[in-house]
Amino acid sequence: MEARAGRLLIGKGHPVSVQTMYDSALSMESAPDVVSLISKLHRFGCDMIRFSFVSEEDAEPFSYIARHSVIPVVADIHFDYRLALLAIRCGAHKVRINPGNIGEKWRTEEIVRAASDSGVAIRIGLNSGSLPSRKEGERDSDVMVRTALEYLDWFVSWGFDNTVVSLKSSDTEETMRAARMLSAASDVPQHIGVTEAGSPVISAVRSTWALGNLLSDGIGDTIRISMTGDVEDEVIASVELLRTLGLRKKGVRIVSCPRCGRHAFDTISFEKRIRERLLSLDKDITVAIMGCLVNGPGEAKGADWAVTGMKDKVYLYRKGCLFAQVDEETAEEALFEAIQNE
Repeated sequence: MEARAGRLLIGKGHPVSVQTMYDSALSMESAPDVVSLISKLHRFGCDMIRFSFVSEEDAEPFSYIARHSVIPVVADIHFDYRLALLAIRCGAHKVRINPGNIGEKWRTEEIVRAASDSGVAIRIGLNSGSLPSRKEGERDSDVMVRTALEYLDWFVSWGFDNTVVSLKSSDTEETMRAARMLSAASDVPQHIGVTEAGSPVISAVRSTWALGNLLSDGIGDTIRISMTGDVEDEVIASVELLRTLGLRKKGVRIVSCPRCGRHAFDTISFEKRIRERLLSLDKDITVAIMGCLVNGPGEAKGADWAVTGMKDKVYLYRKGCLFAQVDEETAEEALFEAIQNE
């Protein structure tokens, strides 16, 4: 099966896409800034972004964002089916619903009919924290899969197949088990992630374990590494996971040492200073940022560009060859000028 959200194709045979979710309420005052943020996230490698759509007041800013966004936008709906209908009229490329909290079945059918008429995708999103009653002996993953398959049957009976399913738990094993069970039972595209995964470091570890295992098994068509933190970090972590697994080739790969007592160059502050600018480049390159001359020249041999330093000097390398010696104040501009002129 295949789903389409705007220009984005989701499913077997298509690249795994990266999603994130905007972390604040919508307003017209902030809408232009949100559009600018989306453009930055897209440069980092983000393919889709989701917004909470909680009241009719969200209609105007959501419409503005949907018109100006460079990537598809998703409306996250709970409880009120009328908000899903409104979001579709406002230009959503996809809506996320849990039919179990929408209410009577006819309300979900209304959403499906509207989505079908407008060419909008629907994500059936089930989390372990919001499930119907279970049968004796069932685990969260059992209930999620059974319920998702029931909802999919509804959609099929209504002639709708532009569907993605996500089954998430804060328990990595339950998340993986649910995704594997669904994959064995249906070829519907899956969005995978660990919900409520925690702070950036904790989330990155837990999500990488679960999503890395699933993606290695060929399960997962869109991903989100959910963090209690910045959306930029969610996107960066997701893209890096895909690159590590060989599922995404393009983009800037940053190699930087953790620093030790031998360091002569402050890799931490320099990497922080140039990270966003580097990741915004539309180039397929590796950049190494090394703290001393012990590993710097060696790492430079395997990178397209490398930076290291000693005392008051910063050394810039291209394919392992030193091409410039500058001071720290001019190192950033000298590096980017060289990359852009390549």
